[in-house]
Amino acid sequence: MILRSLTALFLALSLTLAGCSLIPEKEDETRGWNAQKLYSEAKDALNEGNYQRAVELYEKLEARYPFGRYAQQAQIETAYAHYKAGEPEEAIAAADRFIRLHPNHPNVDYMYYLKGLATFNEDLGLLGTISNQDLSERDPKGMRESYETFRELIERFPDSKYAEDARQRMIYLTNAMARYEVHVADYYMRRGAYLAAANRAKAVLEQFPDSPAQEDALWILMQAYDKLGLQDLRADAERVLRHNFPQSAYFKGGKKGPDKPWWQLW
Repeated sequence: MILRSLTALFLALSLTLAGCSLIPEKEDETRGWNAQKLYSEAKDALNEGNYQRAVELYEKLEARYPFGRYAQQAQIETAYAHYKAGEPEEAIAAADRFIRLHPNHPNVDYMYYLKGLATFNEDLGLLGTISNQDLSERDPKGMRESYETFRELIERFPDSKYAEDARQRMIYLTNAMARYEVHVADYYMRRGAYLAAANRAKAVLEQFPDSPAQEDALWILMQAYDKLGLQDLRADAERVLRHNFPQSAYFKGGKKGPDKPWWQLW
């Protein structure tokens, strides 16, 4: 009985394998393509917005012709395709790889710029989905990483055609990070954690001295010191606020807190 069962099982497996062998494998259309053909087809796919196909073709190009003149350009455009496809992690990884392999390439400044953009957009895409998150638990890591990438670009390539845009984005990111700290401070104030609120407000004053968010930070600092019974420090904060923002709406009763959600940056 056992031998008969094993024989039947063997026959069933044999028929299954035989059937599978009859199914033709999908032919690789790129078989026999040279580097120029692969690059041309990948570029067409990229221009048409077919980013997945573009990445696949660029990867085949690099695998088959790793030392050809198209390979480095394929690496650059792979990073760009991932960025356009809304895949920031893949874009950042591809940019990092290119920077590591080709630190002296004429277009390495673009890779820094693209990496900064991918990190910048990755964080902004997430921010709009977490408006109900406990602000004390949210760390805007992406904004800081984007800032540092743009800073490195400017320091290494001050004459790059991407430098001016990077500078503007750094200003924007500075203000965004300052506003984040203000909203965390406001979060603590509303929950009675006055010392924590004062510390976060002070961080804005120390770390982002040129940000418009200083006005809100000083107001929160005043309120926190008042709640803590530190009247001398409260008076100091008020004096600085009046000196730097003499027309502040806070003194006219027009402002009661940060004027928009911390994640609403535009």
